[in-house]
Amino acid sequence: MAIGFRIHRRTQQVDAALVARFRDLPVANVSDVMSRMTAGGARLRPMQAPGVVMSGPALTVRTRPGDNLMIHKAIALAQPGDVIVVDAGGDLTNALIGELMLAQMVRRGLAGIVINGAIRDSAAIRAQNFPVFAAGITHRGPYKDGPGEINVPVAIDGMVIAPGDLVLGDDDGLLCVPLDEAEAIHAAASAKHATEGKQMANIAAGTHDASWVDATLRRLGCEGLD
Repeated sequence: MAIGFRIHRRTQQVDAALVARFRDLPVANVSDVMSRMTAGGARLRPMQAPGVVMSGPALTVRTRPGDNLMIHKAIALAQPGDVIVVDAGGDLTNALIGELMLAQMVRRGLAGIVINGAIRDSAAIRAQNFPVFAAGITHRGPYKDGPGEINVPVAIDGMVIAPGDLVLGDDDGLLCVPLDEAEAIHAAASAKHATEGKQMANIAAGTHDASWVDATLRRLGCEGLD
């Protein structure tokens, strides 16, 4: 058994229709209804052009820092709409993807890539509308020796991603929605988004009620209130 150097099949994944419905929701609203306990870490930032949204089932990769052999294989295995999620230990010494690999992913119709590691060719990536989330940038290229694993659970700064889970991203960052909870989370996030829409309308109309602020301060024992 080649532990740490093997490729698994993905046996389940989030439904494509649900993936599409999540694209209309801000990641912040989804995060709020998940008790703000799920995040990929503030280090992983969007590297693409502003305003690009990511939503798709995870095809996961675990690789040793600085090596992208298994990422190449994951690109070859990925289906249109997939998000490749790479746990490379957060090391920024070597870039794991650049312009050439980006072109392959775009050509195959993937929905994005998340790398707990570094990229290069950052100007070319910024010019694209293809979602790329990474922890940093460096010009130093990768090795291609392995080992690594495909379609195994990975973790990025405490956020666990299983193969087939829903991975979301926008200008605020990214998060993972567990497959089994995706429908319930979408319903709650949609309600949250609608409530905030009403609040924005009230602010614009000058009818926003902020009385809860003073009520909260009194409950907490703040002194000096009028």
